[in-house]
Amino acid sequence: MENIYNYIKISDFIATSGQPTIKEFSAIQQAGYQIVVNLALPESTNALPEEKQIVESQGMQYVHIPVVWEKPTIENLNEFFSVMEANTDKKVFVHCVANKRVSAFIYLYCRLHEQMSEEDANKDLHKIWVPNEIWQNFIEQVIKNYYFL
Repeated sequence: MENIYNYIKISDFIATSGQPTIKEFSAIQQAGYQIVVNLALPESTNALPEEKQIVESQGMQYVHIPVVWEKPTIENLNEFFSVMEANTDKKVFVHCVANKRVSAFIYLYCRLHEQMSEEDANKDLHKIWVPNEIWQNFIEQVIKNYYFL
């Protein structure tokens, strides 16, 4: 698992990464993950056109929430939160191209749904990157307006 690009184990039930290879999806399944959530676009770098079939052929559920890099939306985030909340009893593996979209969404999930401190949530976020202006503004907007969404 540690060889998967930008892999991070968030908890016993959640892990994240950049785009896994076909072989790495086997390792994800063998590690007990039951759901794979993909936040990348179908045309993203290294995207696997058959990813849904690859994941499902290994007995895992596949959820695709395409998030446009330059324009993440509240709708994308709410769909992601719904998937995470509906599966708190399952092991969920979340990926995108480089674990940047994912790390931002997981940061928001940990802060807003798991009541994690900003300091603790930032640790995993900053293992991958410091969000650019678009993503930092999105994060701040969500936190500021969360209870009104």
